[in-house]
Amino acid sequence: MSAPIVTAENVRKEFENDGVLDGVDLAVESGEVLVLMGPNGVGKSVLLSCLAGSEPPSAGTVDVCGTSEAGRNGTASFLLQEAIGIDRLTGRENLDFYSRLHPRFTDEWREYVERLDIADDLDKRVENYSGGMTRKLELAISLAIDVPVYFLDEPTAGLDLSVMQTVHAIVRELRTAGKTVVVTSHLPMDADLADRIAFLRDGEIVTTGAPDDLMASLPPVVRVSSTEAASTLTEHVRAGELFSDGGEVRGFLCEDADASDAEAAVGDTARTGEHRVVETEPTYTDLFNYYTKLDRPEAR
Repeated sequence: MSAPIVTAENVRKEFENDGVLDGVDLAVESGEVLVLMGPNGVGKSVLLSCLAGSEPPSAGTVDVCGTSEAGRNGTASFLLQEAIGIDRLTGRENLDFYSRLHPRFTDEWREYVERLDIADDLDKRVENYSGGMTRKLELAISLAIDVPVYFLDEPTAGLDLSVMQTVHAIVRELRTAGKTVVVTSHLPMDADLADRIAFLRDGEIVTTGAPDDLMASLPPVVRVSSTEAASTLTEHVRAGELFSDGGEVRGFLCEDADASDAEAAVGDTARTGEHRVVETEPTYTDLFNYYTKLDRPEAR
């Protein structure tokens, strides 16, 4: 990794009296894939807009490849949710429009529309596209621009699993080609893309690190398949919070508790068979839940 190619220092953003970003500091190194994670509505899109230069911060500084206007000078490609596709035009007309608009637009769009499975839909008006089709077209447009930095806002939102995997593969190919990619997401699966993850909460970056390092830093995770049994675990898990995941219930052990304490809490009947409380390896969903909902001193 070389020196940061994207930096944000003490970035604040307010809309009238509503503060969205409150002193964000972030650095992204050249050739890195950084995934900015957080629930919907925490300001991920706003931060990405500030980084790309399409939205000026209320305070603080942003620098991308030596400029604060990366999206305007051809340094970066910016995919903002539902902001690229022009409804009254066909998919092909949209591609033609952006090819004339951006000097670094390439014929790579031909490969991307094939891989994203919209090549047969390019002569339809975008107003007749589904949400997923529109997303694919917007991705093809954004990815066809040959620039050092890509800002992709929720690129996998509304896509099925197979297309999500294709998007992941494309982002990895960009990284192999030496490009820098910043992705926002509220989907834990997208953590698998990251060289580094940054979690945004309460207008600030609350933690950042490599996925394996962040996973290793989590408190022990326990799971139980019985909802009835799980209700007795709240005093042993952080903030009394339990999370449903794939038919089971999971939680993070308190600092002064262990799995045997949690198992004792559910009683002899619930401890048998499939209802047993088990300490288990954390998942990306656990990681997301912890850093977006629980990583506060009062939750320990």
